[in-house]
Amino acid sequence: MSADAAPDELARLLAVMAALRDPVTGCPWDRAQDFATIAPYTIEEAYEVADAIARGDVDALADELGDLLFQVVYHARLAEEAGQFDFAAVARGITEKMIRRHPHVFAGAAPQSWETHKAAERAARAETGVLAGVPQALPALVRAQKLAARAARVGFDWPDAVAVLAKLDEESDELRAELPGADAARLADEVGDLLFVVVNLARKLGLDAETCLRGANAKFIRRFEAVERRLAAAGQDPAGAGLAGMEAAWQAVKRAERAD
Repeated sequence: MSADAAPDELARLLAVMAALRDPVTGCPWDRAQDFATIAPYTIEEAYEVADAIARGDVDALADELGDLLFQVVYHARLAEEAGQFDFAAVARGITEKMIRRHPHVFAGAAPQSWETHKAAERAARAETGVLAGVPQALPALVRAQKLAARAARVGFDWPDAVAVLAKLDEESDELRAELPGADAARLADEVGDLLFVVVNLARKLGLDAETCLRGANAKFIRRFEAVERRLAAAGQDPAGAGLAGMEAAWQAVKRAERAD
């Protein structure tokens, strides 16, 4: 399908959304939704796009991008019904924003940094302060990395990763000191500090903390499933094998991976 077909397909999608929301003949579930109830699906679809990319599944990516686009269309339709804005306003807004942020491409002006343009836009929205405008709805790891990166731009940062590791040791000691008391609020505070420092360690190493944790999750799943297979081959299950049996199988899986 050529790019020339895109407007027709988009118009068709908008018509489908309008039909789903029709107050008389539409889908009862779709008619009952609002911004708040749809927002979790929007977040979920964005993650499914990222998952398809991580798996290198191009067919799934096309499908997931469609699901994500539908979420945009859904929110735009809700806003249109409320007399707030429509899909055309959404498309026009992002188009104008990209042109505005790339004057060296579209207007022959001297290049300016992306952050310079974003800072000007935040000022126009009366958002003041270095940390203004970092969305609260972002996943905590992502938001922590963005907040720290903002602060780093004005010099509030560790000099290098080694210094972050020293801070990590300090936070670990503080958490260890709270363990005997087992006060839930203090433990949560210290664990939060520890996680924030780990996020900054990733940032100082030029890594994305969210991607690192996703990789760790995938590795844990791969290894634990291998543990289950090893135990099953020996006529055991994880609960029956106990911690010692699972740990022995875990170490065997790790040795097998290193050998490969």
